[in-house]
Amino acid sequence: MINEDLVEQGFALPGELIGTNEEFTKGEQTFDEGGNIYASVMGCVELHKQSRIISVKPVINPLNYIQNQDIVIGRVTAIRNSVVLVEITHIKGKGERKIINLGQAAIHVSNIRDAYVDNISRELCPFDIVKAKVIDVESMRLTTAGKELGVMKAFCSKCRQQLHKNGVKLVCKSCGNKETRKISVNYGTGII
Repeated sequence: MINEDLVEQGFALPGELIGTNEEFTKGEQTFDEGGNIYASVMGCVELHKQSRIISVKPVINPLNYIQNQDIVIGRVTAIRNSVVLVEITHIKGKGERKIINLGQAAIHVSNIRDAYVDNISRELCPFDIVKAKVIDVESMRLTTAGKELGVMKAFCSKCRQQLHKNGVKLVCKSCGNKETRKISVNYGTGII
């Protein structure tokens, strides 16, 4: 399908001036500084005539920046009174490229599930691999509320072996320990 509203304006390098904010609205892979719009990546400059949005279509994979509403995969590193700390390792749908604004993220007790949580350590534990949604990129807050979000892989708190799903419980095949978690519907499948 051909978009007649889209016009290619040539090639740009990172930091190259491609327009002004008096003429255009900045689009993807651009930034505005002092009223000028610059390319943030190397690629083809595209202008949408009707909306007057100017953007750059990268010729290489763009850098991965975590954004609000992104689905991320991470490892639980610590549990505090009302917060679980997570080290983000992957952004769903953004390939295997290095994540730029990487750092510790937090899941507050109120964002673990859609119901009341009285004991955080029954929902998430250190070393668990979790799938979460970014709800505030400024303070790096995540949520695991929702069926598809939660623990993807858990480890026994006694012997550190992988826990296997058995109904609604998780069971350790090594020591027989049974535990609970806020598990994702994709627990143990490897499906992100």
